[in-house]
Amino acid sequence: MSQPISASWSAVEVMVPQTSVQVDKLSNYDLVLQCQTGHRPERAAFAELMRRHQSHVDKVLYHLAPDWQDRSDLAQEVWIRVYRNIKRLQEPVKFRGWLSRIATNLFYDELRKRKRNAAPLSLDAPLSVEDGEVDWEIASDAPGPVEEMTSREFYDQLKLAIADLPEVFRTTIVLREIEGMAYEEIAEITGVSLGTVKSRIARARLRLQEQLQPYLEG
Repeated sequence: MSQPISASWSAVEVMVPQTSVQVDKLSNYDLVLQCQTGHRPERAAFAELMRRHQSHVDKVLYHLAPDWQDRSDLAQEVWIRVYRNIKRLQEPVKFRGWLSRIATNLFYDELRKRKRNAAPLSLDAPLSVEDGEVDWEIASDAPGPVEEMTSREFYDQLKLAIADLPEVFRTTIVLREIEGMAYEEIAEITGVSLGTVKSRIARARLRLQEQLQPYLEG
């Protein structure tokens, strides 16, 4: 299961002037506007944005990188980037989607660094072909269900199945089904064609259905 990640305020605290602002009743829209006023984001408003949306950042990073032990470092870097770039957000009402893109792009940046620095062959890595990857099958050693699965058990199995997907499939299915992004937005973030995005999502759904079939039948 996902472990909560607490992004440290100390990383951005020194950059934000300390003022007293009543923020607990402000909307997200007004909080963003508050952060866009003045030379630097207002500290109390920015801290409230972090408090409200930290769990969202945790969820995005967990589903993109479930086996990374340093996700807390990524989460902190997400908020540093938000702090430095929030004035560029032209539509404050879209803050949550913008935050998702920052977290996803940061994940891709870090993934590219890791691939350059180390290249051990992984059984989880898809084989590159013309359209980006080739499907493969994993034999499951999990026993068939002997009694009806509870909704909580099924949810746990779903998270494990998503984590087992090849990275390109996992990213697209998370952005589509969990973050609710449009196909066009996913294509822009991942840098592939719209057709490839749709293909990957369809194949990811099929793989999840196959892996979860014993629980669905149970």
